[in-house]
Amino acid sequence: MKIWYDACTGKHIRYGAAIANRLRDRGYEVILTTRKHVDTIGLVKILNEKFEILGEYSAGNLLEKLRASVERQRLLLEFFMEKMPNVAISHGSVEQCRIAFGASIPIILTHDSPHAVAVNRLTLPLCSFLVVPKAIPERYIKMYGVRKIYRFDGVDEVAWIKNLKPKVKYDFKKPLIVVRQMESKAVYAEKIPDISEILAKKLTALGNVIFLPRYDRTPRDNLMVPRDFIDSASLVLQADLVVGFGGTISREAALLGTPSIVVDVFGRSYVNEFLRKRGFPIFTTKADRVLALARRILGKKWKTTHLIESLEDPADVIERILKTEIDG
Repeated sequence: MKIWYDACTGKHIRYGAAIANRLRDRGYEVILTTRKHVDTIGLVKILNEKFEILGEYSAGNLLEKLRASVERQRLLLEFFMEKMPNVAISHGSVEQCRIAFGASIPIILTHDSPHAVAVNRLTLPLCSFLVVPKAIPERYIKMYGVRKIYRFDGVDEVAWIKNLKPKVKYDFKKPLIVVRQMESKAVYAEKIPDISEILAKKLTALGNVIFLPRYDRTPRDNLMVPRDFIDSASLVLQADLVVGFGGTISREAALLGTPSIVVDVFGRSYVNEFLRKRGFPIFTTKADRVLALARRILGKKWKTTHLIESLEDPADVIERILKTEIDG
């Protein structure tokens, strides 16, 4: 059986690699695809995985995003035209879902972002099976008419964090604070001001701050801005504090025992709340309270190995779907 995983962002690259390793061990053939994106190409090299690079991400306006998506659909269709895969898996790839649905291929999606309404509307109604954390309320899923839902007691990041072996050892002065810029180019972030850099500069009063921008890596005064791609999972393991806006890096840090502050700009995050209730060091607060909270938790480390072991791995669920629903 030939499995196709499509990765659109850095998170998807990690997810896809973890799933691919699991499935290859079970005898499946896995084809990995991705697109040109600031977070994908660098991570592919670090993970030493083979991804076919087809199409690119557009940070432009809605029509430019649409053009890039349509062009990528064409490239993916041409790539698989002679021999289509048996199953498509992704974390909500719009282009993959359109191709797989059109070719009548079963689609397995993972999902943890109710706020990404545009992507959800273009993907969830097309999927055959949805793998979603139990933390996400059912009302955010059933509204899309998903046929089969598999809920698991964990978060996506468990798939690659539980057996993480740092790829890079960074040598930054302590205390080390990592600030991840808000994803300001996404459709769901329209009209929300990006305060990432302002917060990062305020945090320099407490330690050395590495600012991880999304797209623009030009130097900033008083901040360390890496010129080249940095393996964020390895970095947060070695950091003393991570400040972000609720995305992957926030959960990676918390799972690894590094305190993580989520700046509340996108509203409630059910998966982040789930980790907090399970004892992981992830804290949500308003922007004007970040500095005070950082002073209290900076430098503390949590022992989380036993906590991670209590969480379910979504890769297990995907493997189970393949065996019982598709390959069985």
